[in-house]
Amino acid sequence: MALLTISGETASGWEEVAHSAAALLKFELVNESRLAQWMAEEFGDRIIPARAWKAAATSVLARFATEHHLVIAVEGAEQLFDSLPSLMTAQITSPEARRCGFLMLERRVEKAEAVTQLAKLEQERKRLRKSRFGRGSAEHFRFDVILNLANFDASQAAEAIAAVAAARKLPDLGLLPAETAAEIQFSTRMQLARDQIAPAGRAGLKRSAFGHPSEEMFANLLDFYRIPWDYEPRSFPLQWDKDGNVVEAFTPDFYLPEFDLYVELTTMKQSLVTRKNRKVKLLRAIYPHVNIQVFYQKDYQDLIFKHGLKAS
Repeated sequence: MALLTISGETASGWEEVAHSAAALLKFELVNESRLAQWMAEEFGDRIIPARAWKAAATSVLARFATEHHLVIAVEGAEQLFDSLPSLMTAQITSPEARRCGFLMLERRVEKAEAVTQLAKLEQERKRLRKSRFGRGSAEHFRFDVILNLANFDASQAAEAIAAVAAARKLPDLGLLPAETAAEIQFSTRMQLARDQIAPAGRAGLKRSAFGHPSEEMFANLLDFYRIPWDYEPRSFPLQWDKDGNVVEAFTPDFYLPEFDLYVELTTMKQSLVTRKNRKVKLLRAIYPHVNIQVFYQKDYQDLIFKHGLKAS
């Protein structure tokens, strides 16, 4: 996979640089509007909370990166992915006078008005960055290339970025492996599950009175992956008194009908873990046909990959 992110100062022309660089490299260009469209297709019309925007955007982009090399021209794009060998990040800067001149021509306003508008646009950009990433300004150490357009134009800047990308052999890299995309999507969708954000078109979400927050989070994750589930659907008698009355039973937390699998979540309290393990051992002895798995929150990922539940 080759990922090239390009962003920059307000009215510096970074969007035009990204467009030209994508054409030179023959990469797919992803701008704000295109990413918003993809996210709407993925998650429906619901508004993604600002705190969840990064995870939602990364989840969508990881899926498309298995099919295309991407130039991501989105505000703060350099923060979307962790360090990857195939990731290159670029920032475009320009002197304030030049940026004001850009607005004067684009919006047909006088210099004083251009200065005012530039200040407002810059504040909006910082608010957007802060809402998405918790920080209003870009951090220079995140960029591989920083170009100042004081003395050359957008097409020249695009050529320079394309030359650096070619030197790093970005165009020669393969697409994002499905396994890597699945790992990225698992991580991001775990975050989204906490906000009950799931793909559009899924079956209606169930609402149950969960006994523990970890159970609700797990249910949200199952919904995200469009995996049908039932919460505590059945109790299994484990011990009886001399009259045949049930004196002990066990009710697993979830049942996944597609896999005929019961799932029991544990807590970190060793006393509760030991008690549950004893009940599970009894259940397996009495009901050998019942498929049950016990695991911690840290084992969610093992369950997902063990059963081949790829992100869709």
